[in-house]
Amino acid sequence: QVQLVESGGGSVQAGGSLRLSCVASEYTRSMGWFRQAPGREREGVAGLDRMYGYTAFADSVKGRFTILQDNAKNTVYLQMNSLKYEDTAMYYCAASGSWVRSPLGPHEYNYWGQGTQVTVSS
Repeated sequence: QVQLVESGGGSVQAGGSLRLSCVASEYTRSMGWFRQAPGREREGVAGLDRMYGYTAFADSVKGRFTILQDNAKNTVYLQMNSLKYEDTAMYYCAASGSWVRSPLGPHEYNYWGQGTQVTVSS
């Protein structure tokens, strides 16, 4: 059972930046970041193929968010810049031990963290 622990959430003003961290208990091939706002479905934000470094981003965050990895620490980061009010949500880290066809699809992942809250004030 892979354990995922997120951190780095908080409150920030619009235009600011945050970096979320996800520490995994063991290596997994694919990792993703998802978010869910109250009353809305969980949506994929970013995905990473850790073997080849391929990344995928939701259109709403392209050019603002980056996904990074530190293999020595078995940690994946979500660097969020130019934050907007609509980025406010609970952010979750997810992992799969194998390659995933749809990196932004929640159904692809079988391990999930507990979430970290991001609040952006306008």
